[in-house]
Amino acid sequence: MIRNKNHPTLRRTDRRSLKRLVLFTCISLLLAACSSIDCPMNNMVHTKYLLAGDVTTLTDTLTISTDIQDGNDSVVINKQVNTDSLFLPISFQRPQDTFYFQIRRTSGIQSIDTITVHKDNRPHFESIDCSPTFFHTIQQVTTTHHAIDSVVINNPQVSYDATKAHFLIFFKSRVY
Repeated sequence: MIRNKNHPTLRRTDRRSLKRLVLFTCISLLLAACSSIDCPMNNMVHTKYLLAGDVTTLTDTLTISTDIQDGNDSVVINKQVNTDSLFLPISFQRPQDTFYFQIRRTSGIQSIDTITVHKDNRPHFESIDCSPTFFHTIQQVTTTHHAIDSVVINNPQVSYDATKAHFLIFFKSRVY
């Protein structure tokens, strides 16, 4: 059989090289697809507050604000009703967070309590591909006592796990 030099058939060595290239590409793609990044799906670090004592559900309107770094306040929860628990953010770097609990009763009377959480911040590393995260250890909590009777630290370790309440809030029962 006579072959034309301009015919587009591949030589045997070219076919082997092409097969090797395809095999190498497939293996490379497979290895890249199998790389595992262990970033958690829920990487939000919040504190959980649970109402305890005589008042386990706050039927009045609750608004919570906090200080942000530029000296202004930011509303975290706005006019929530029938509250039995809540999640509040926690700052990454500041040694303490301050929250202002504004409670407006149906009678129109309003009270404002301040809760200050003192904590240690520690960086938490998952992977270089994941967002930076900080876990916290709660050292102390203080509060004013207008509507809130007391706040108790229930779980001082703050991480991704928010199944257990970090704080128990006891409201004064005579107010409600």
